Amino acid sequence: MMNEFPQSASLDQQCLHLLQQQPDGLPEYALLHALRKAHSSHLPNLALSDKLVLFRSHFLLFNALYRLRDQLWQAERAYLHIDPLNICLMPYQAGSQAVSEHDPLRAYYLDEQQLRETDERDVERLLTSFWTRMQGGEEKLAAIELFELDEPITPQRIKQRYRQLVSLHHPDRGGSQTRMQSINHAFEILERYYGQA
Repeated sequence: MMNEFPQSASLDQQCLHLLQQQPDGLPEYALLHALRKAHSSHLPNLALSDKLVLFRSHFLLFNALYRLRDQLWQAERAYLHIDPLNICLMPYQAGSQAVSEHDPLRAYYLDEQQLRETDERDVERLLTSFWTRMQGGEEKLAAIELFELDEPITPQRIKQRYRQLVSLHHPDRGGSQTRMQSINHAFEILERYYGQA
């Protein structure tokens, strides 16, 4: 079962246990959901619809994932691919996937002061900044990236991918309201550029 791990285990070890059972990996929301379902004491046990709770849960998870990636790499056991849409263990291959000490995301998530100092207003500013950047000419590329679309991009492929993302990320299925809002916004952007199916 996915939720069978010692509660005393650290969050990174709980993540490792869950990821070992999922060779194709898990999206962030599914990993968070599995950890919460297993009553991990390392995550806030509050509704993820609250933006600050969602941010803190996300931060704690990615902090654990980057620590785990470093541990696995140093032990030459595996490479942990970290992406919100797919977190997965990959075979260790010396040199080809070297963990960079200068990775800005790694530095951010391993700096626990970021967690302590981020409040609800900061989370609002981060979200506003994200959407401002997207609307400043990057919106089309950001929407394509969110939907993971390759050329040729057609209205039919956009609609099909939208349905897949909704089925994965809808709050009624364990997804987050914020993620769903991002998907809806990206869908509107793609319809504007590519037309409706």
